[in-house]
Amino acid sequence: MALLKSITTLGSYTMISRVLGLAREILLADVVGPGKVLDAFIFAFKFPNFFRRMFAEGAFNAAFVPLFAGRLQEEGHEAARRYAGEVVAVMAAWMLFLTMLAMAAMPWIMIALAWGWTDQMEKFDLTVNLTRITFPYLMFMVLTAMLSGMMNSLGRFAAAAAAPILLNIALITALLLVHYGVIEAAGHALAWAVAIAGMAQFLWLVLACRRMDILPRMPWPKLTPGVRRLFVLMLPAVIGASVVHINLLIDVFLATLLPEGSLSFLFLADRINQFPLGVVGVSVGVALLPLMTRQLRADDAAAATHNQNRAIEFALFLTVPAAAAFLALGEPIIRVVFERGAFLPEHTPQTALALAAFAVGLPAAVLIKAFQPGFYAREDTVTPFKIGVTAVFLNILLAVTLMQFILHVGIALATSIAYWFNAVLLGYVLHRRGQLLLDDRLKKRVPLIVFSAAIMAVAVWWLALILAAPLGGPLWQKVVALAAIVVAGGAVYGGLALITGAMKLSDLSALRRGSPPAA
Repeated sequence: MALLKSITTLGSYTMISRVLGLAREILLADVVGPGKVLDAFIFAFKFPNFFRRMFAEGAFNAAFVPLFAGRLQEEGHEAARRYAGEVVAVMAAWMLFLTMLAMAAMPWIMIALAWGWTDQMEKFDLTVNLTRITFPYLMFMVLTAMLSGMMNSLGRFAAAAAAPILLNIALITALLLVHYGVIEAAGHALAWAVAIAGMAQFLWLVLACRRMDILPRMPWPKLTPGVRRLFVLMLPAVIGASVVHINLLIDVFLATLLPEGSLSFLFLADRINQFPLGVVGVSVGVALLPLMTRQLRADDAAAATHNQNRAIEFALFLTVPAAAAFLALGEPIIRVVFERGAFLPEHTPQTALALAAFAVGLPAAVLIKAFQPGFYAREDTVTPFKIGVTAVFLNILLAVTLMQFILHVGIALATSIAYWFNAVLLGYVLHRRGQLLLDDRLKKRVPLIVFSAAIMAVAVWWLALILAAPLGGPLWQKVVALAAIVVAGGAVYGGLALITGAMKLSDLSALRRGSPPAA
């Protein structure tokens, strides 16, 4: 399988989803705006979404994909499909039970997780009601993740990568209905859109698997040895594969202790930061894991090492300039994207500061996604778990300390520091084991990437000063000015990258072949 082709396929559909997601956040800021309803919906959305990323995309994917890909490589298509059927039967039964239990216990869960709102009963009750509506989304997403893992193991990424588009379409539709007065209760409309989108994504992948003739037949739930092995690998991976999302959930919890609107500022800033993280980071991790698993099972460690080096290089080439741009252009970006309707000018600096703090950790968050397959392809979920737990405690300690001085910005900055701690430790352990050998090309190009991104950041910051008047003018002037700055910044970075050798056009064809470098 060609690594670049897989990353490009995933990235293209993820880009479409992120663009729609950006439109969704613009409508959220415009139609709802920072305050009680948006805070309550964000919590209701993030709660099941966190468990989706933690269990479905995190722990489940980390454990299931190597096991399924291994059976596919060693025992064939039909044996792998039977194994998938055993897994889906147990997971479906477990998730149905968990969903019903969580919905019944939601008031007590919210007391534990959002106790900062317990003295605001209207806001607290709204959060409980909305979370009960959104929580079934988790059940469908766990089943969707299993079907996605099967397709990814076969090198078929398009259908799974396109599924999240349905969520954004559902939320945008709900917001438009609220905007035009068809529906009055914005929070409930958004919550029902999330639940419906979960079911739609699951059915979408069921149809895709049926077309590919890999839809598993679901037997009576039974803990077979293969299923037990999955759970053994999943337990530590719950933390290890999901440290990024655990840190974000901690951010949500701590933000409930801060002044109203703090959670909204963090959420909207994170949505901008998630744009490159989702397009690049998630795509790299999803594409790299099944590829490395198959190469290691085939005793081709050289190809696995080469592809991990190229994945790291490709990820940093795209995310380092994104982080630099967010640091240099945070306020103009927030002003152009969100400042309208219920999102007031005084909300812009608060959100921009949070974006800058998140941007510090953006390259580290992507490196985590590139390092983790080196463990999971070898069925080691314990080491990332230990590192992840340490990073989570560091995040809590830093966030609680920093929020005393810089409020929600301290929470975002603590998250970024925890990302770097996690990434450095993952890379160090892999390198010490001889499982991450940084080649000369990567060692040479990373400093050049950082240098090119730094010059680009200075250039766009200078352009923003020159274009301060249109950036503060009517919406069309803001959009044109920001677009001009972004295009100019891209040209500066691309030109410097080619001049310095941070990236060469010939690299694309070499990466597409996915072959190891010549000795």
